[in-house]
Amino acid sequence: MELHRTESQSFTIKAKIQAKKERQQTLRKIEKLIPMFLFLCAVISVLTTLGILYTLLSSAFTFFSEVSISEFFLNTDWKPWSGSFGILPLITGTLLITLIAIIVAIPLGLAAAIFLSEYASDRTRRIVKPLLEILAGIPTVVYGFFALTFVTPILQGFLSDVKIFNALSGGIVVGIMIIPLIASLSEDAMNAVPNSLREGAFAMGATRFEVAMKVVVPAALSGIISSFVLGISRAIGETMIVTIAAGQSPNLTFDPTQSIQTLTSFIVQGTSGDTTYGSTIYYSIYAVGITLFVFTLLMNLISQYIARRFREEY
Repeated sequence: MELHRTESQSFTIKAKIQAKKERQQTLRKIEKLIPMFLFLCAVISVLTTLGILYTLLSSAFTFFSEVSISEFFLNTDWKPWSGSFGILPLITGTLLITLIAIIVAIPLGLAAAIFLSEYASDRTRRIVKPLLEILAGIPTVVYGFFALTFVTPILQGFLSDVKIFNALSGGIVVGIMIIPLIASLSEDAMNAVPNSLREGAFAMGATRFEVAMKVVVPAALSGIISSFVLGISRAIGETMIVTIAAGQSPNLTFDPTQSIQTLTSFIVQGTSGDTTYGSTIYYSIYAVGITLFVFTLLMNLISQYIARRFREEY
């Protein structure tokens, strides 16, 4: 009886050892597959980027075979349905919206980040930060109608020259939209600053505001400026707000009370049913798209340079 029990226990142990070996073999196979899967994901990302570039460049080359580059970038008249392709009004409209947006977003976003990082208690931070980030989840179409039906009438009450469709209300609301991006990234950069720097400044008699502005902000400068650049990139690429609130009038003007058209707004207009496939107007969409791509690429390169140039390591 005891011999039978011993043989049974020995068989059970061998079975457990064998099962463990099989699990280890399975895990090793999975470990070998994981790098291949991750590499495949990276390759897909690269191929997707190359595909986008190929689509934009191939169609843009077709456009520039019909319209000269000098006319495209130097002509001040953008009337594609009349055969005039001067992109300067679209570029100035985009820059005007972006300028107004950063004037609104950078002070408010940075102030919110300083409050959350240096002044707010943990309980307040847990309440305020999610509420602030709710702004990032609002559809841009809603922002556009908010600018058109709420912000514009208020501006018309102060400025009689403001048109129904104007760059000012569009830029203000784009700035409101990117506040959460700037505030969240800047606050994360400030939280990464070691507390020993704050404690040292407090020990020398600095006030909380002096610690925030003279110690924390300079130490987190790379992250803060990177958030600014990313916010600017977001403003440059915004579509629905400017399409609804700023209008679709390609005027070469820096007057924020006038109706303007941005690069993204024309892309929306150009992809409407009035555009014939294969026409010069159709290919102009890709020329405008590659111009927008260059703008955002430059912003990202500047962001990476600033992050490396002003990075502080502790």
